[in-house]
This record gives sequence, structure tokens and C-alpha cells, in this order.
Amino acid sequence: MVQATTLPRNEAGITAAIGVLKQQFGERLQTGQAIREQHGHTTTWITNQAPDAVAFPTSTQEVAEIVKCCAEYGVPVIPFGTGTSLEGHVNAPAGGICVDMMRMDQILKVNAEDLDVVVQPGVTREQLNTYLRDQGLFFPIDPGANASLGGMVATRASGTNAVRYGTMKDNVVALEVVMADGEVIRTAQRAKKSSAGYDLTRLMVGSEGTLGLVTEITLRLQGIPEAIRSARCSFRTVDDACRAVMMTIQYGIPVARMELLDEMSVRAANNYSKLTLPETPLLLLEFHGSDAGVVEQSDMFASIAEEFGGFDVAATSTAEERNQLWQARHDMYWACLQIRPEAKGISTDVCVPISRLAECVGATQDKASELGLIAPIVGHVGDGNFHSLVLVDMDNPQERQKADDFIGWLNEMAISMDGTCTGEHGIGQGKRPYLQQELGAATRYMAAIKAALDPDNILNPGKILEI
Repeated sequence: MVQATTLPRNEAGITAAIGVLKQQFGERLQTGQAIREQHGHTTTWITNQAPDAVAFPTSTQEVAEIVKCCAEYGVPVIPFGTGTSLEGHVNAPAGGICVDMMRMDQILKVNAEDLDVVVQPGVTREQLNTYLRDQGLFFPIDPGANASLGGMVATRASGTNAVRYGTMKDNVVALEVVMADGEVIRTAQRAKKSSAGYDLTRLMVGSEGTLGLVTEITLRLQGIPEAIRSARCSFRTVDDACRAVMMTIQYGIPVARMELLDEMSVRAANNYSKLTLPETPLLLLEFHGSDAGVVEQSDMFASIAEEFGGFDVAATSTAEERNQLWQARHDMYWACLQIRPEAKGISTDVCVPISRLAECVGATQDKASELGLIAPIVGHVGDGNFHSLVLVDMDNPQERQKADDFIGWLNEMAISMDGTCTGEHGIGQGKRPYLQQELGAATRYMAAIKAALDPDNILNPGKILEI
């Protein structure tokens, strides 16, 4: 495990806050060891740092009461959605109160004519789309995991559809937020655009619970397309596949999804999902539009792929066949773990300009091979974002060190290519050392914003910034 930094604890304040909150919340404030550890981080190799108690509010007012109590006693507050984040976001390095939002799971209002919806933060992505389906609407951001929408706001999530529909920052219209003193604010109205003051909505999106606790979200929706068509194409090399990606984007083909699997990932998908794909680098694509439009788009892609040696091109508009392919893509984490069942999978997350994608992916493969690491690659390559899942024997110190060196090297290489150390997972604890390197003096202004909005540093301390 990677040892997470610990912060000074306010023992007296924590004890006092738990006493007050226990009277208010009764059984909805839990202090058992097992439930506390479940709310520390478990989906990464960062050490689990459990909170001292877990509260289960059901309303904005109750969240505000928790924050006011914690502010009074100087106790950390850590928001929690479904726990699927990957960089130690929900760890409690100074202890404190975890605020589990999963009982705030109501879809409050669908404004179908305006293409927006108002939800509580505990609503999950799949829950929302199931609710919207019979209205001909959907929410397009798909990070793979069935994450809570509050968590997706906090980490500025994206995923497979981002190449067409953008990320969370492009799809959040307004927020209701509990600030560090317990005051409740709204960041915007439902209008599609506004020039009214500072853009507090975008400030909160991606703030990882360090500036406020989101308690209500207004999201932009899309109409379910008339037609959806998926395509796949194999390539001889990752370089050929990445160059086909770059040309597809430059031609302006409105692709909705464009995913890369390297040869190791394809082999894993074949074994886990019972597919028979050629075990060479693969692109999976999806097109949205009219019946004629999606056929035209997939044909245009096929012509581009042919220029770069693409073969075994197949396209389908059949829902069953499309779902089989995309389910295999969403199952890639579990599929890759089967390559080495005794190992733990550590997911990396870098993003570079499309023009540097082929170079970056190739160098990543070479570096993993040089270090003797097994690290299959998948990626949302339509926007230059890819993940290498490093399979590490946690009982082998030398291998852990190699993995740590590899992850650091990859983050630094992406930054050197005018890219970022995180395309969608966020900073949390795991990527704090690279934020200064990526943004330099800008981090001082981030720290100034944090100090202004949370002067006592009680909101998810130890995340994003070195404070």
C-alpha cells in the first residue's frame, strides 16, 4: 500500500461533534469500525484512512446541520457518494465525519421541455437514465462505474461519451451547495447561459468536496438519438489506431464514443466476455444521429481506418450486438484483473493533446515493458485520455516500487506533452505531488480560494492542495 499523509487530529472536537450529532441523528450516525473502514478508501493502493463516524442525512438541511456542528468544533467533513473514486478522495487523514449522501437519492424534477433535470447527489447515473428512458431523454456522461451524480460533480467525471457530449463541467447547469459555515447557496438559475458574476458552478465542479458539499444538482439532458450505430476495427499497431483516431477527429466526424484497447486488453476481453476479436489493438466506436447519418459516419470512419491498415471492420445498429461490445468495454477492469488474479490493479489516468496521443501511448507501452510490468491500456482516445491498469503484486516491495516509478513517470510525461496528470479521476491524495508541476503558480491562487471559502480547512482536508 502507498502510505497516505496523516494530518493532526482534533480529538476533543471530534468527540464533542460525535456526541452532538448522535443526539440529532441517532442510528443515522454510525461509529462501528467496519462501516468506518468501508467509508475510507478501498479502490486504490493508498492506505485506508477511516473517518471517526459516518452520518446519513436525507436533506440539504440535515447536511447543513452536520457542517455547522463540525465548523463549531473544528472537525473535518468528508463527503461520500458510492466510493468508486480512485485517488483517495474519501480518506479521512485527520479523522472527522463522513457524510454519506446515498439516502439523498431523489430525482426531484424533470423539465423535459428545457432538457434538464434536478436531482439529489445520491442519485446514480444508471438510476437517472432508467428513470428518463420512457421520456425519450438521457444523461450522457458515462464514467463506467455506476457512480453517484454528486461524486461525478466532485471529480469532474467524464468517460466514454465525452468526445461528443463533453464532461461534467459541460453538463451541470446549477448546484445547491452547503458551504464551510453551513450556509446553503445556489450557484446559478436554470437558464442555459448567464453572465451573472463569477461562475461558481464551474468552481464547484471538480473541487472534490474541498469547497462545499453539493446537495442538489441541475443537469443538462439529451434526447435519445433516432439511431445508434456501433463499429469496431482492429489495427496492426497502437500507433496505427491512434493515428486513425486523430484523423477521425480532424475530419469532424461527430463520433459519440471512441475507445482504444491494446492487444493485452483485447485478449483479456476475449477471455472474460467470451468474444472472438483479433488480438491486436482495437478501436470501438459509436455514432448517434439519424438512420442515414450514422451509416454515413461509420462508412467515413471505415475509409479512414483503411488508410492506416485497419482490418476486420464491423458495424451494427442492433441493440443486442452493441450492448455486448460496450458491456465488454465496461468490464475491462475486471477482465484485466484476470490476467494476473493475485495482483491488484492500479488505474492511471492521463490525457494529452490528440496530436501527441500515439507517441504517449507507445512510450507508455515501452516503459512498462522496460520495467517488467504488466499494464494493459484502454482509453477514451477521442479526447486524448487513456488508462494503463498496472497489475501489481502488493507483497513484492520491488514490484511496488517499480509501479510507483512507472506511475510517476507517466504523469510527468503527460505534463511534458502539454497534457495533464488526470483526465477524469481527479487529484485527491494520489496526484497531489503532480498538480504543482502541472499548473505552477496557479496552485497558489487555488489555495487562496480554498482559504477564503474554508478558512478552517474542515472540508475534505488533505485533498488536491498541500495545505
